[in-house]
Amino acid sequence: MSAVLALLMRDLRLAMRQPGDWLTPLGFFLLVVTLFPLAVTAEPRKLALMAPGVIWVAALLSMLLSLDGLFRQDLEDGSLEQLLVAPASLPLLVLAKVAAHWLQTGFCLVLLAPVAAVMLMMDMSALPTLMLSLLLGTPVLSLIGAIAAGLTVALRRAGALVPLITLPLMVPVVVFATGAVQAAAIGMPVAGYLALLAAFLVLAVTLIPFAVAASLRIAIGG
Repeated sequence: MSAVLALLMRDLRLAMRQPGDWLTPLGFFLLVVTLFPLAVTAEPRKLALMAPGVIWVAALLSMLLSLDGLFRQDLEDGSLEQLLVAPASLPLLVLAKVAAHWLQTGFCLVLLAPVAAVMLMMDMSALPTLMLSLLLGTPVLSLIGAIAAGLTVALRRAGALVPLITLPLMVPVVVFATGAVQAAAIGMPVAGYLALLAAFLVLAVTLIPFAVAASLRIAIGG
């Protein structure tokens, strides 16, 4: 566990030294939320109806922007090979890297959710559900994206492949998360939606690190 924590802190320190890597997805998220009313409609009632879907799609696209570089920098500086031969469990090391990625992007998106909700005239009674859905759903997106990032890490110009591989797998998360927020906005129960998102998260944390570890070994011939 000391190696896992050390890797997590290392990635977070590197992120602080390169703020553009995590500020760009957040800026993109705010840009999409800002431009949507200008491009579609500024009528408050219509905006409120579309707000959950807009926020979640913007969050999904923002996270995709940073997934291609999840393992690429480690490959370029040679540390990825060291991770593969390290005595620590590779799935746990993968989980540490994904956690660092989520803290830079997904967690920040959770914090920005109130701003996006106000900009899109969303019913504030649904804001806690929106933030909880992001808290449960965005780690799943990071884990799913890590599979494609691992498979394509050794390929040049693989940025377009990551969305093609991961988007079909991410759709259920977006559907149930958006459904939870829409149900909360009209006063319907949301426990079922949130329970499914929690189940997705548990399965992803349990299984996906092993898949990512295998994909990294395949990608670099180990």
